[in-house]
Amino acid sequence: MAWLNAHARFDPDSHSAPVVGIAATLDHHDSGWHDHLRGQLLFTGQGCTRIILQQQLCLLPPSRAAWIPPGTLHRAVMQQSVEYRSIYLTAELCVDLPSRVCIIEVSPLLRAVLEPIAHAAFDSAWTQGRNAHLLGLCLAEIREAAHQPMLLPIPRDKRLTPLLQTLDQLPPPLALLEQQIGASGRTIGRILRRETGMSYQQWRQQWRLMRAIELLATGRSLSYCAFELGFASDSAFIAFFKLMTGRTPKNYLG
Repeated sequence: MAWLNAHARFDPDSHSAPVVGIAATLDHHDSGWHDHLRGQLLFTGQGCTRIILQQQLCLLPPSRAAWIPPGTLHRAVMQQSVEYRSIYLTAELCVDLPSRVCIIEVSPLLRAVLEPIAHAAFDSAWTQGRNAHLLGLCLAEIREAAHQPMLLPIPRDKRLTPLLQTLDQLPPPLALLEQQIGASGRTIGRILRRETGMSYQQWRQQWRLMRAIELLATGRSLSYCAFELGFASDSAFIAFFKLMTGRTPKNYLG
């Protein structure tokens, strides 16, 4: 049984099997910056995880999975108690899988096959029998899974440094940001478009969505989230959330 102790060191590249799985429950864990030769599928049954990339912030909500391609430098920060399953696949198995980090929906079938894979012995065989069948289903489900909009590009321009000093505080309205950094709204918009592909309003709304999910997933009330994210009422917050995700907060996290 591949249950990982919270303080154990684990290097997926040190194993020879094409598939290596682990299961763990970690509390306020920070992996530090690292990469590996294998692709990684990280699933969280509860809790919320920030995956920090070079110039991108990625959020892994509960009951979704993060796909991290081989060789991707990243850092996983788990808030509160996070129960997760993780499988590592050799580069050869990742050829037909997404080439960039993404958050995917986890179907009942994918969730079902993740359990036995995550708990399989490190020296398990994967070329025939039940394990081969499980692996084939897993790869197919990753390929076909719907993607979630959980990536926030981080601009590099030094003029936007005040905006990025803390990503836990609501970014200011554009008019206030103009005053803070001494640049016009047109200049700010040009910088954001060039470096993130978004307008400032789009970038701010994406931040709000990801922060909303993070707060809700770590036990904050709907009213707390609405106030913290600058909405005039709970109903305004729910309307925003539904516009961005197609679901109410309760349905999204339920």
